[in-house]
Amino acid sequence: MPIPDAATHPDREPSTGSALTPGQPVSASAVPVTHEALDAASVVEGLPTAGYTMLDTLGDTEIGIWEMSMGTATDTEEDEVFVVVSGRASIHFAADDRTIVVGAGDVVRLTAGMQTTWTVTETLRKIYVS
Repeated sequence: MPIPDAATHPDREPSTGSALTPGQPVSASAVPVTHEALDAASVVEGLPTAGYTMLDTLGDTEIGIWEMSMGTATDTEEDEVFVVVSGRASIHFAADDRTIVVGAGDVVRLTAGMQTTWTVTETLRKIYVS
C-alpha cells in the first residue's frame, strides 16, 4: 500500500496511543486521515495522495485506516490483510501479471515484497491489519 510511513517520512511520529476504546464503536468512514503527496518516483498517473491513521496495536500487529485519492502509483507491499470500507481501485500484481478490482466489503491478503500498481478510480479507504 503506497503510504507515507516512518521509513520514508522520519519526521512523522507514529501514534503511541489508541484511537479505540474497548467496547466503543468507531465509524471507519469518519476517522480523519491526513493525506500527503506520494513519492514522485512511485506515481504513474495523476496526482494521488495517501495517508493513514493508526487505530491501535495488538502486540506487534498494527490496525489502522489507510486512504488514497484517485490516481495510479506503484508500491512494494508489507504483510497485510485489509478490508475496503469505501471507494474502488484495481491492483496489479507484477509477479503474475494479474489485476484485481476491489470495492467496499472486499478483503485482500498481501504479502511482503509483492510489487503492485494501485489504480484508484474512486478515493479508496480501507482498514488494514499489518
